[in-house]
Amino acid sequence: MRAVVMAVWVVLTLCCALACARQDVQDDKLSRGQVQVREHRGPVEPKRRQEEGDVEMSDEPVGAVQEEKGKPKKKKTPEEIEEARAKKAAEKEAKAKKQKGPKPTKKPKAPKPTKKPKAPKPTKKPKAPKATKKPKEVTTVRLTTAHSPVEDKKVLEDLGWDTVFEPVTTKKPAGTTETDRVFEPTTTSRPVWTEPIEPDLDLRGKKQVTTPEVIMYIPEETTSIPYVGPWYEEYDYADLAAKKQEEEEERARKEKAEKAERLRKQWEEEEEERLKQIAVPAEPKKCPPLGLESHRVEEDQLLASSQSHHGFSAHRGRLNMQGSDNDDDLYGGAWCPEPEETNHWFQVDAHREVEFTGVITQGRNSEQEEDFVSSYFVAFSNDSRDWTILHDGYAEWLFYGNVDKDTPVMSQFTPPVVARYIRILPQSWNGSLCLRAEILACQLPSSYPSENEVNPSDDLDFRHHNYKEMRQMMKMINEECPNITKIYNIGKSVQGLKMYAMEISDNPGEHETGEPEFRYTAGLHGNEALGRELVLLLMQFLCKEYKDENPRVRRLVDGVRIHLVPSLNPDAYELAYEMGSEMGNWGLGHWTEEGYDIFQNFPDLNSILWGAEDRGWVPRIVPNHHIPLPENALNGSLATETKAIISWMERTPFVLGANLQGGEKLVTYPFDMQRPPISLSDSRRWRGNTEMNEETWARIQRQNEGALRETPDDAMFRWLAMSYAHSHLTMTETYRGSCHGDDVTAGQGITNRASWKPVTGTMNDFSYLHTNCFEISIFLGCDKFPHESELPLEWENNRESLLSFIEQVNRGLKGIVKDVEGNPLANATISVEGIRHDVKTAAGGDYWRLLNPGEYRVTAKAEGYTPQSRLCMVGYDSGATQCNFLLTKSNWDRIKQIMALGGNRPIRLVPKVNVVKTTPASTVEAVTTIDSHAIAQKAERLRRLRILRLRRLRLQRLRANLGTTPSTTTTTTTATTTTTTTAAPTTIRETERTTSWYDSWFPVDSWSTENPFDSIIFDSEPTQDYPFEYTID
Repeated sequence: MRAVVMAVWVVLTLCCALACARQDVQDDKLSRGQVQVREHRGPVEPKRRQEEGDVEMSDEPVGAVQEEKGKPKKKKTPEEIEEARAKKAAEKEAKAKKQKGPKPTKKPKAPKPTKKPKAPKPTKKPKAPKATKKPKEVTTVRLTTAHSPVEDKKVLEDLGWDTVFEPVTTKKPAGTTETDRVFEPTTTSRPVWTEPIEPDLDLRGKKQVTTPEVIMYIPEETTSIPYVGPWYEEYDYADLAAKKQEEEEERARKEKAEKAERLRKQWEEEEEERLKQIAVPAEPKKCPPLGLESHRVEEDQLLASSQSHHGFSAHRGRLNMQGSDNDDDLYGGAWCPEPEETNHWFQVDAHREVEFTGVITQGRNSEQEEDFVSSYFVAFSNDSRDWTILHDGYAEWLFYGNVDKDTPVMSQFTPPVVARYIRILPQSWNGSLCLRAEILACQLPSSYPSENEVNPSDDLDFRHHNYKEMRQMMKMINEECPNITKIYNIGKSVQGLKMYAMEISDNPGEHETGEPEFRYTAGLHGNEALGRELVLLLMQFLCKEYKDENPRVRRLVDGVRIHLVPSLNPDAYELAYEMGSEMGNWGLGHWTEEGYDIFQNFPDLNSILWGAEDRGWVPRIVPNHHIPLPENALNGSLATETKAIISWMERTPFVLGANLQGGEKLVTYPFDMQRPPISLSDSRRWRGNTEMNEETWARIQRQNEGALRETPDDAMFRWLAMSYAHSHLTMTETYRGSCHGDDVTAGQGITNRASWKPVTGTMNDFSYLHTNCFEISIFLGCDKFPHESELPLEWENNRESLLSFIEQVNRGLKGIVKDVEGNPLANATISVEGIRHDVKTAAGGDYWRLLNPGEYRVTAKAEGYTPQSRLCMVGYDSGATQCNFLLTKSNWDRIKQIMALGGNRPIRLVPKVNVVKTTPASTVEAVTTIDSHAIAQKAERLRRLRILRLRRLRLQRLRANLGTTPSTTTTTTTATTTTTTTAAPTTIRETERTTSWYDSWFPVDSWSTENPFDSIIFDSEPTQDYPFEYTID
């Protein structure tokens, strides 16, 4: 269509150019003959013709009109006029085709220079003017058709005119071509016509106006005959119709394009929705575990097709179930069916309809076997009789299981399946068919509450926190309670993560005299996340309740300096946190980055103490408390985190503490290490039962039987463990056994670690033997890393226990040890009669001794001071009993100097008295000259020496198999006389040659079971205390 329009345009341009060329030739003739025409015709002739109604239009040339001037004109009918017009149009079209010229250049459009601008829209065809009115100006397109002078004259002859009147035009401007005269661009978008000029108007005296258009003057018609053929009917409107059709086509094309775009967008939206629903699988619904690993699912809810033997029944098919060391024992590490059967299944009853969303499978826990299920089907039922296997839309959905025995693999259902029963149908396996599993399910909305729908009474943040979130949480708590909290770190891990701790006290940042120190530590194993979250929840709880004026919390915060450490192994926790709650196996994140188990990575002080006890070196050579670290212990195989913890213990005087762990539900107390039995070489020390007392003999028997595990404070440790276990809501519910076997707590929820699972170098034993702190281990549950939905339930179970255990720090004795001048004595020893474990005072002279209610004789000792003993009573009321000591200085520093001058040999404090036969009167005189205390000491010393010599002689007799008894030294002491019988000098000389100088004090050869100083009664006099210090190479 566009090409046709352009062709018509070119034809019209050529016609106009030819018409203008002819017009230039006749300009002079027309201008000279204009006056003559007026004189010849006059103004009357046109008027007369108008009155007669003789308005005719002729198609003949002007010459023909002048020849027929004298002939009468015949009036043409409208049919003839139409025929003449059609003929003229045909001639014009034929002529235009012959004279087709070169295509003119296009005028560029402003926004799109490469395209030709569209032609202006033509106006509609005007109506024929009325005869009585002057014709109006008509606006039409500038691209008019050029007419020859002959054709113009013929048209005017038909209208009743004799001569063609043309306007006088001026010269064309310089640079204007013939084509520019016909097609001249204008500044407006619409062509402009000039107003017609009257025929009788003389224009010679006026200024000429330049116009590029051909102007024809049409006289006013007065006849009433309708004007049938106006002059502008000769314009060709074919191009207008083409433009209109093109515009309609363009409009239709745009509408079509818009419709197509609209349909395309609609199709894209529908496709996107379809892809979301069909092509891209929907996000599986996330649901918590049903509770196989945490034992919320009871044993009667688990059922299986068969079992290989009793140790591999259905209730052993729980996720992360641990088997015994002996695979043939009653407790296997998975559910294993009868191998001869062909139809195997493992069934779980949810006790109500739930939304099952997935299954987690795991292989068998075994050191020798590699058994796991590699593929399985899943079936559902509501009545346990009719089962439907899950389909994936095409066939039965085969799920792929494990590739090893330890790593859990999760398979999810999309969409969830609502049912009560679920079965796992193994199809292929590696080794023997053995399975451990966990079921993911959401509870349906119901009016009955379930265990997974706990509404906690505290508004706390119940979710798992990684390292960054843990720091932010602690910072928020510190900003909320800045007066009672302080954040510090006890060291860094291997990867540089800080081990943060929070102190909660009424005066944080410093130790207050008389205020005990308490600690909760968690995260020794990175995958045991429940303890970490409970410590963070305890921080929030103490802060909120303290601000809410809770009297119990205020009493704890104001009276105890509480230290809370949520993560002692941050590197391992980040690894376990990345795997998620149920996807980490039993050992992932258990060890540090260097491969150490922090809880069992402390120096072994138990062996040092027990070895010294067997040799009788406790407490004179080796103390029973604050045992020093072995040489190069810190340079050995200790983890970076362990060294930081030891340094933290030594600089803070902790009294009580607990470390929170997981994997079981019980509380353990020291000793954690099993005491080894007496070897054959050590048994040579005991030649007969007459050489040991009854207590020593019983201890040896228990030690050989492996039953010697208790500490001197065993009763206190049992009470501390019981205070937590019995405050816990479910820890004493042991009717179904422990997490992985039988109940080892006898229904109490507590046990001695050495009798359960003995380990060496634990944090509890080290804390008890190296510091004043009594520490126990609290195993919070079977699931080491529970789901977030279970945290509110676990907080409710442990909240009261956590608070109750902190309150036990005020059980027993407390006090301050000072000298007579009122200065506190640091590192003074506090001994309790009957308990062979002492404690030391802190830097401020204050001490705390955890004791059960009762009456105790307590002694305070300090170097350079005289010991002091007191009788202290511990009651059943809350709060520790105050028991202070005031010590006086002694002269033992001077005595040590004298001993150093004598080669550190024992010095006889009683002067030697010559024994002679005296009368009773002289005896009384001698007794009065000797101090009574010296007599008592001498008598006790002689008694000890007699016992030692008797034992030595007995040994000699047994060796020599002699039947005679050698002479002995006997001493008899009475109130008034002293008789001494001395053995033969030769025997004494022989003994002196073969016996060391300290033989009478520490008879190493005889290995005496009695402490020579057990029966000495120390009074308040300085001469009684005789604290010799010896070092053994």
